[in-house]
Amino acid sequence: MTLQTEFRNAMAQLGSAVSVITTDGPAGKFGFTASAVCSVTDAPPTLLVCMNRNSFANAHFKQNGALCVNVLSSDHQDLSGVFANASLRSEQRFEYDSWQVMASGAPVLSSAVASFDCVIDTCHEVGSHTVFYCQVQAIRISEAPRGLVYFNRRYHAVGHDVEA
Repeated sequence: MTLQTEFRNAMAQLGSAVSVITTDGPAGKFGFTASAVCSVTDAPPTLLVCMNRNSFANAHFKQNGALCVNVLSSDHQDLSGVFANASLRSEQRFEYDSWQVMASGAPVLSSAVASFDCVIDTCHEVGSHTVFYCQVQAIRISEAPRGLVYFNRRYHAVGHDVEA
């Protein structure tokens, strides 16, 4: 087994929130599903988002200079698949669910657990991926009781049950 295969297998054991990352601007409207998102600092509020350098949308995100991290709820497993489906045209992906915009103009998923509307501050190319450092401009938090995580190559719902 190669070190790369071992790395991928070990990373499958690291549970991650599932998000749809979106952008809109001069380069057009694009989005993709990601689990490689994390907090960098709260002063100023900054997130890190990783995208494959070979992604059809990579250059468009860079040109637009803005993105929104839409954290998915447990009800969004199908939407995650839509934004991971390379055979769908970008505009088709946004036909699913309801979208709005905040400060950056990037699409915000109306039913997301949380949305972080950001401007891209810096990009670094690391191996096969672009690492975007994104300064948060606005945040929207919902009352969704359960989030969606990816662990051991499967989706799982996490959170609390709604009291009756």
